[in-house]
Amino acid sequence: MREKMQQANIIAGVLMLFVLLVCPPARAAEPTDAQTPRIECVVPLAHQPQENDPATIWYDDFNGAEKSYGEASGKLDDRESLGGSGKSLACYYAKGSQGEGNRKIFFGDSPSGGNKVVCKGEHFDEIYWRIYVKHQPGWTGAGEAKLSRATCLTTPNWQQAMIAHVWSGPGDTLTLDPATGVRGDQIVTTRYNDFAHLHWLGNKPASTFKFSSPAEAGWWVCVEAYAKLNTPGQKDGVNRLWIDGRLEAQRTGLDWRGSYTGHSINAVFLEAYWNQGSPVSQTRWLDNFVISTKPIGPVVCPANPMLIKTPYRGTGKAPAWEAQLAAYADGKQVIWESSPITDGNQVGVDSATGRFVGPLEGRTELTKGMSCYCRVRNRNSDGSDTPASNWSPWHQHFVVGAGAAAAQ
Repeated sequence: MREKMQQANIIAGVLMLFVLLVCPPARAAEPTDAQTPRIECVVPLAHQPQENDPATIWYDDFNGAEKSYGEASGKLDDRESLGGSGKSLACYYAKGSQGEGNRKIFFGDSPSGGNKVVCKGEHFDEIYWRIYVKHQPGWTGAGEAKLSRATCLTTPNWQQAMIAHVWSGPGDTLTLDPATGVRGDQIVTTRYNDFAHLHWLGNKPASTFKFSSPAEAGWWVCVEAYAKLNTPGQKDGVNRLWIDGRLEAQRTGLDWRGSYTGHSINAVFLEAYWNQGSPVSQTRWLDNFVISTKPIGPVVCPANPMLIKTPYRGTGKAPAWEAQLAAYADGKQVIWESSPITDGNQVGVDSATGRFVGPLEGRTELTKGMSCYCRVRNRNSDGSDTPASNWSPWHQHFVVGAGAAAAQ
């Protein structure tokens, strides 16, 4: 009996040694994404190029007088806005509710919308639409289902030839879910959202960006989609989704309208409908809504833009922080880096608050037309070189517009 116990102890010891060698003890935990700040937004130029671009079908920054939509619900919030001042559309989700806050715009050859149809009579086989989205800090419940859709309405009772859905994918992701309501040259849907007669064209893969995750809440995220109808009788339709300047999902080879040519894309809806209902009361905001016939991209900012960091939400005194800009999404070409910022959540990109490096070394402002990405991290306030958080991912894409003098 004793020999058997000794053998068991030896075997147990060998197994323990094996576990330690193969599975070494876990390292001390590094700062998590939730502890890592983000650049909440970059303050844009007061007037964006889409305001007067002939390619623009619709532009609304939600500032000034409210614009007239075909349908609208939800209030504008003057406490939240891309750029730190102005207003945005608040999508409020009371606990257990599907949410409220939508805007529906009808355009072109839409048979609905009455005198609120914009660009009336025009024909649009392809469009881009963009919106900035901010989830409140601590967002709970993963994906909130609906965000936006472009569609082709064919009758006043909203029979649909096609729909380009932008809505939640698995977990915290965002995805495209295109659908057709045409067979041959005939409209087979009988009403709006006639799921029994729609044919779904594929909703995978979804984005890799965790759009509705707590780690990505609290900052303004640029979401742009593209829909191109197929050539009648062919399967060459396209649907694409960009998030924060990166292509995150696409569908090609789509047969969106068969050989139907009666109507084109003629409506875009911004939505707040959570099928299962929100698990808690919470809000997300929408801002800078654009529909265009050409790529839109992010907001345009001055050559010495102002960066606004997400507020520190930890305990104790807020730590110092620092930011960097890069010319590419992968961060390979850093062009500006700040000095440590010890007071407040804002920093202007100039030679007084940091230094221009790489191809901009010695400069005092960013180059007009260049594309920029940001990253940020907290620093310890004791003056040590040890960071208090990880660097954020490269994010908050923007394009440089006018120089400092012209931006006044």
